[in-house]
Amino acid sequence: MLIGLFGGTFDPPHLGHLALCRAAFDQLGLQRLLWVLTPDPPHKQGLPITPQSHRLAMVNLAIQGTSFELSRVELDRPAPHYALDTVKIMAEQNPGADLIYLMGSDSLNDLPSWRRPADLVSALHSIGVMLRPGETPDLPALEGLIPGLTAKVCFVEAPLVDISASDIRRRARAGEPFSDLVPPGVAAYIRKHRLYQSPNRQS
Repeated sequence: MLIGLFGGTFDPPHLGHLALCRAAFDQLGLQRLLWVLTPDPPHKQGLPITPQSHRLAMVNLAIQGTSFELSRVELDRPAPHYALDTVKIMAEQNPGADLIYLMGSDSLNDLPSWRRPADLVSALHSIGVMLRPGETPDLPALEGLIPGLTAKVCFVEAPLVDISASDIRRRARAGEPFSDLVPPGVAAYIRKHRLYQSPNRQS
């Protein structure tokens, strides 16, 4: 069985996330695709992050009516939450399955800064990567830092979607339109709870 893992802060989940997942599900022949919500991302320590309860609710709204699933693999264990630990746990929970980690090309470029990236790459069947505008990966350079990476990368062909969670947060804070960048349920949730209206993002 091929299982796709799509991790992120999802603050908020948006149409770019869904586009990557739909394309990866079809092109990589996945049987399951799990959204792994990271409660306390190590690379965002000290930055304001919307409370987990809101992000969890928005992910459930985003994947409602799709074939995608929410995984609690990081929600149900204490921080810090590293991708390598998550992959190891998922491998134990799904013996015999091949795990494919999904990410945008921006995350691929940042992979050398992740915890034990070579071990992460080794533990995966492959890495599904969707190109993002302005983030073309330099695979030869990345291969020099993480030997064996190139053989694991599978590019997912999808329309370039220039959507970022940070831009959605900025738009919501400034009162600018953002509904066309997120699923309808997520847009309604952001408005109802007045998310991203204050620096600490509480509501």
